[in-house]
Amino acid sequence: MLTAMQPTIVHVCRHGQVLNPDHVLYGRLPGYGLSELGKQMAERLADHFADVPLDALYVSPLQRAKETMAPIAARHPHLEVTEEPRVIEAGNTLEGRNFGRFNQRLLFPANAWHLRNPFLPSWGEPYREVAARMRAAIADMAASVPVGGQALVVSHQLPIYVARLDAEGRSYLHNPANRECRLASVTSFHFLDGRVVRVGYTEPAADLYPVGRRLFRPGM
Repeated sequence: MLTAMQPTIVHVCRHGQVLNPDHVLYGRLPGYGLSELGKQMAERLADHFADVPLDALYVSPLQRAKETMAPIAARHPHLEVTEEPRVIEAGNTLEGRNFGRFNQRLLFPANAWHLRNPFLPSWGEPYREVAARMRAAIADMAASVPVGGQALVVSHQLPIYVARLDAEGRSYLHNPANRECRLASVTSFHFLDGRVVRVGYTEPAADLYPVGRRLFRPGM
């Protein structure tokens, strides 16, 4: 009797909460690791994947991603972690600036030039370029494991969400405050015959999320 082919899955995890007491838009800046809450979130991810038969582990070059990966990798000591530069945070011209706890200063008139074109976006790396590098990286990860196998990578909110929009054939234009890609969430890309057939989403650390305001802001 014929059985349905099992999909190959690439789980793309967002890192946990970052220690950022000065409320800097940190982007790709070095030295931003996880807060204590972020470390708890990373442990939740590790628990979530503890019994999943993973075949490969990948991680963004940034510290917060590597610290999120650490407890996951510890549960799968037979796997080496490969650094994957294509899943790094999106470039951002506003990087390194402090816009206040809720990014309220971002909406000051002086910043209007940076926000002039949300279609690109004008404040950073074009969405189409983010989508292209993420699409290629995720496809290569899927190809790196056996058919029906599973890979896991830790990345960042904007690249993950744009990759999902791309896979689902949706417009890249969106309000950053409305991204379905919360801290320590998992966006899973299911492949059959080399193409994405389904995208799943889950939040293993949902009960740990801090309550906060959501405002328009460039992705971090």
